[in-house]
Amino acid sequence: QVQLVESGGGLVQAGGSLRLSCAASGGTFSNYNMGWFRQAPGKEREFVAAISWSGGSTYYADSVKGRFTISRDNAKNTVYLQMNSLKPEDTAVYYCAVELKVSAVRGPIAGDYWGQGTQVTVSS
Repeated sequence: QVQLVESGGGLVQAGGSLRLSCAASGGTFSNYNMGWFRQAPGKEREFVAAISWSGGSTYYADSVKGRFTISRDNAKNTVYLQMNSLKPEDTAVYYCAVELKVSAVRGPIAGDYWGQGTQVTVSS
């Protein structure tokens, strides 16, 4: 079973930046596609970004394209989400997810395992 632990959330002013990290254990990290999702209060969980097992392909939601960057370090079993030019509407709990699949990513991944989430709050 795969365990995921997110970190790096916090409070930031609009226009600022944060970097989220997600450390994985309990499996072979380089065999998984990875992704980030978020859930704002009163809203459904939505896809944010995904990265393939090798890091060779990425996919973003239109709402974050050009502002967020997903990356991974397979030697550290960690996936990152660099968030720049943050907006108040980015406020949400951010979740890391694993897709038990080795493939390119051309859309949102399926979440087979999830982290507990980390809160990101962007003030105006």
